[in-house]
Amino acid sequence: MKRIGLFLMTNLAIIVIASITLSLLGVGSFLDESGTGLDLRNLLIFCFIFGMMGSFLSLLLSKKIAMWTTKVQLIDQPRNRQEEWLKNIVVEQAEAAGIGVPDVGIFPAQQANAFATGWNRNSALVAVSAGMMQRFDQGEIEAVVGHEIGHIANGDMITLALMQGVINTFVMFLARVIGFVVDRMILKNDRGLGIGFYLTTIVAEIILAILASTIVMWFSRVREFHADEAGARLGSREGMIAALQRLQREVEAPNQLPESMQAFGITGGKREGLKALFMSHPPLDKRIAALRSNAKA
Repeated sequence: MKRIGLFLMTNLAIIVIASITLSLLGVGSFLDESGTGLDLRNLLIFCFIFGMMGSFLSLLLSKKIAMWTTKVQLIDQPRNRQEEWLKNIVVEQAEAAGIGVPDVGIFPAQQANAFATGWNRNSALVAVSAGMMQRFDQGEIEAVVGHEIGHIANGDMITLALMQGVINTFVMFLARVIGFVVDRMILKNDRGLGIGFYLTTIVAEIILAILASTIVMWFSRVREFHADEAGARLGSREGMIAALQRLQREVEAPNQLPESMQAFGITGGKREGLKALFMSHPPLDKRIAALRSNAKA
């Protein structure tokens, strides 16, 4: 479940760098023939192309960057029974879910966590922290792995990339409209695009991208409930509830994942107030209640 944060950070970096590069190269001047107004149709087409490119490039890079950031050690040839057992569980659950067998790894963090990432259902990665392997029992780990397999089987990363691409399109579009308005009405530049346009566009893109990320985080919270159900189905409902309860007891411990990766994990931390809008995961007690409620249905 550590998918979202790194994806958003990479996506934002790509969009901002692309905008700066295109501005320096003089690409993307969207003025009409008179040079005094914006050609909104061409602007929207341009933003759609580069918005989608930024999103899908983030998706393609997600697996390699996740491995590098968390120092995942892939299990190619299991070195002990524990690694062999983990790999067998991933193979069994992947076959049950009808997806290609993901790469399997362990990353050196004492905090209990796990994540899945990858650009498609048949080229993914499932990784579990060393702390989880040490402290969780097999039934709990099976459910957590099932949760991550669920994210892959449900195509959450592809859906996220499409959603982010649309968001990128409107962020880039609105940022350039705002830049144009500031350049014309506030800085009184009556022809061409002045420095005010470029500076305002970059600042507006960053602000709008951060605000728009609340939509992505909402989507992530919704998908966590579906992934929990996958964990209950591929592992066991009791194991999934027990795993979330154990995570709840450990939630006060410092998160040892890099901040940009925390949204990928089985638990995304704890936030209150407006910060809750930027949470990638629902509160653990709500997830436990949902699993118990679905068991009665």
